[in-house]
Amino acid sequence: MMAIVRKEFRRFFTDRRMVLSVLLLPGLMIYLIYSFIGSAATDFLTTNEDYVPVIYAVNLPDSVAELSSQADVEIQPAEADQAAEIKTQIAEKSADLLAIFPEGFDKQVSLAMAGNTQDYTPPRVELYYNSTKIESNSMYALLQTELNDYRDASFTLFTVNPGEQSYDLVTEESATSFMLASLLPMLLMLFLFTGSMSVAPESIVGEKERGTIATLLVTPMRRWELALGKIVSISCIALLSGLSSFIGIMLSLPKLIGIEGPSTQLSNTAATMYAPVDYLMLLAVVFSTVLLFVGLISIISAYAKTVKEANTLVTPLMIVVMLVGVTVMFSQSATTNLMLYLIPAYNSVQVIVGILSFSYQPLFVAITVLTNVLAAGICVFILTRMFNSEKVMFSR
Repeated sequence: MMAIVRKEFRRFFTDRRMVLSVLLLPGLMIYLIYSFIGSAATDFLTTNEDYVPVIYAVNLPDSVAELSSQADVEIQPAEADQAAEIKTQIAEKSADLLAIFPEGFDKQVSLAMAGNTQDYTPPRVELYYNSTKIESNSMYALLQTELNDYRDASFTLFTVNPGEQSYDLVTEESATSFMLASLLPMLLMLFLFTGSMSVAPESIVGEKERGTIATLLVTPMRRWELALGKIVSISCIALLSGLSSFIGIMLSLPKLIGIEGPSTQLSNTAATMYAPVDYLMLLAVVFSTVLLFVGLISIISAYAKTVKEANTLVTPLMIVVMLVGVTVMFSQSATTNLMLYLIPAYNSVQVIVGILSFSYQPLFVAITVLTNVLAAGICVFILTRMFNSEKVMFSR
């Protein structure tokens, strides 16, 4: 078995192209792509600081003009007969916003504040904007917020959350763990599977295509040793590939969610809030999951006649893994149903969510690792039987 492991390691690590494509490129590409997506999304959703908005108002009240000046927003007065032309400019993205106030707006509000509400009809304010222009959207949100605050302050009987202090009692650790538990399980499962998929077919069906598998089969080693050696060596390489992808997503995560720089408070919080035992449990679950994936893909690879056919047959399994990851994408904690931890792969996702959200139980971790290892052992047994079948191993 160790001879097979050394042979697979030698074959992999002496192939520069394979090392580059399996170990270095996944993490690098993920980091570049996710960082680009985060930067592009931030630039797309952020208004240029030098941009001067073009805002018009018909019958602009003095109170609203004062509120806008405090927010450093200049509003240009317009006549009612200019409204149609301004709306066209907004549609063509040459103007940002048009606010239409009824005549005597301030007087109506003052009468209502004084208690003269008999036959009172709330004045109607119309805001026209273009939702496909970021600056227009921003100005609409700003002016709408100002008007809502002014409206609430004018008729207030009580206040809700006054002042600038934060009333959100969520901790940084809780917010960070929730975000990580929402994103990382699905991504981690996908990375582990694609890492396994990138090396397992070449190691088994690739040797079938080249005819070198026959040399191994005629040696005096037992077939289960050959199968186990293949799975262990491929699992180690797949784990390194998954680790590369994991590092890439962790480095790009701050930019992906709109935080500048990888050395932010989010990254520091995520790195220090988990104990060493949490990382050990996560590593145990990850490695057992890789063993499972490699076992399944190895069986498919042994059945296939070519590497291309093996990749085609593995694709439905990858879709299932993605769906399993999506099912827990919005979970705030892991399930407490013991029976669900007997389902391979699904149990891994649940435990990862539990570890990242501090809601795991050591019993569930142990059951998950044992279940995945047992399933991988079954895969080794099936692969051994397939190695014993000349019809399977020498099919072309």
